[in-house]
Amino acid sequence: MDRRKFVRASGFALAGTLLPIHANAQKLSSEAKILCGFPAGGTADLLSRVFAEGARSEVGQAVVVETKTGASGFIANQALSNAGNDGRTIGLVAMASMCVAPVMPGQKIPINVDTDLTPIGNFAGITNILVIGKHTKFRSVPELIEQAKKNPGKITYASSGNGTSQHLSGELFKKLAGIDLLHVPYRGGAPAILDIVAGNCDIMFGNMPEYLPQINAGNLIPLAFGSPRPSPLFPNLPLMSSVLPDFVVVNWFAIYGPKSMSAEWVTFWNRTLRSIVGKSEVQKRFLDNGIDIIVSSPEELRSTVSSDRRKWQSVIQSAGIRAD
Repeated sequence: MDRRKFVRASGFALAGTLLPIHANAQKLSSEAKILCGFPAGGTADLLSRVFAEGARSEVGQAVVVETKTGASGFIANQALSNAGNDGRTIGLVAMASMCVAPVMPGQKIPINVDTDLTPIGNFAGITNILVIGKHTKFRSVPELIEQAKKNPGKITYASSGNGTSQHLSGELFKKLAGIDLLHVPYRGGAPAILDIVAGNCDIMFGNMPEYLPQINAGNLIPLAFGSPRPSPLFPNLPLMSSVLPDFVVVNWFAIYGPKSMSAEWVTFWNRTLRSIVGKSEVQKRFLDNGIDIIVSSPEELRSTVSSDRRKWQSVIQSAGIRAD
């Protein structure tokens, strides 16, 4: 794919929104690190390593990935909040940490995400997609809705656990379509996907990178994109919003700094972030893995957090979801 076409397709605008950089802005004098709260091999790990690799040439120092898993990313988030303000520690923070956990009834989190983390900029959006098992009798979103209305509570949708982005996407779909689906939570995405392939569960909303191997092997059928735009990997797949206009889901990851990070260091890392996503090799890795570039200023990131938090709080309240 032509790089310019990819940039337009991803909604990435490099020019016109760069933050001003003073000529005497700080430089890194030693190794930096990016904290990742999720296991190796997953999308968050991939994004952290793409950032670390791309940043080295921009900042003139090695940037290493430090993985701190547990508590749905909050082990890393808490470590980030308490890191020093020397500009050498940043973190990859998930949408769920900022927009779901703070408004989830029964959820206890160790930090105040609004005051203990400093927004630097959005980095990536994971393409949301609805997949179905080959055993199902529908092959389009309207057919799925029709079948669900005829058989309330009979069609099952999987998630990687209660309160996860897959669960919330399913509840949003139910709410907008006016249907009843049966939620089947699993302990992680892998067993959920395997159960759909085996014909024991029907559908699943979630992050496209998780499904690509099974889609490419012909074991899962992609039905529609829940993202605001289609992926070039499946250019003919329809958008969910063509049937349900308010169904738009972006499971994003952003770069944050410790609490009280100086404005100059925020500018430094935001500039680095923009340089990284401007690299053609980074754009190709994103494209190949079903990841969308979403670059923003700190202010735009704050606005995204606010709007997404209201959206998911409404879904949580209407579905009566509580943390496990």
